[in-house]
Amino acid sequence: MAHRLQLETDCKEKIMNAIDLLKEDHDRVDRLFQKVQATQEGEHMDLFEQIYQELEVHTHIEETIFYPQIKEGGDEELQKLTAEAVEEHRQAKMFLRELNAMKNEGERFEAKLKVLMEDIKHHVQEEEGQMFPMIQKQFDEYTLQTLGQELEKEKQKFQKSHKASSGR
Repeated sequence: MAHRLQLETDCKEKIMNAIDLLKEDHDRVDRLFQKVQATQEGEHMDLFEQIYQELEVHTHIEETIFYPQIKEGGDEELQKLTAEAVEEHRQAKMFLRELNAMKNEGERFEAKLKVLMEDIKHHVQEEEGQMFPMIQKQFDEYTLQTLGQELEKEKQKFQKSHKASSGR
């Protein structure tokens, strides 16, 4: 019981469970994708920078904290979904690097950005439609809240270190 009290008193704001935190990230990226679809191609570079930053931190916290915990405590089917998600991240990060390098290549950039958006939407649908419901059945709320707190701390640490290294 001491751990539960510790968790609640350490965080002044409401503790968000891991799934809610990740869904919030998904929604933020989806809103950026909607802006891309609603704007002219010339405006996509600034939006890509935001997408890049959001996906960079999101993939980092999933790969370093969320997926290892899920893989360790989940059943075989959940472990397979997690392995697939890691591969989807690898592909997304490859696209992000390529997009970052081809910012001045107009048509190619737009085509690759569209593919990235489609891949991310597919990934989110799998996580939210298959993986997250399985996690909710296999992990209790306290574990998900603790994991959410770990994800939030790592997210803040990662963002702070990247702001410092980029001079922002």
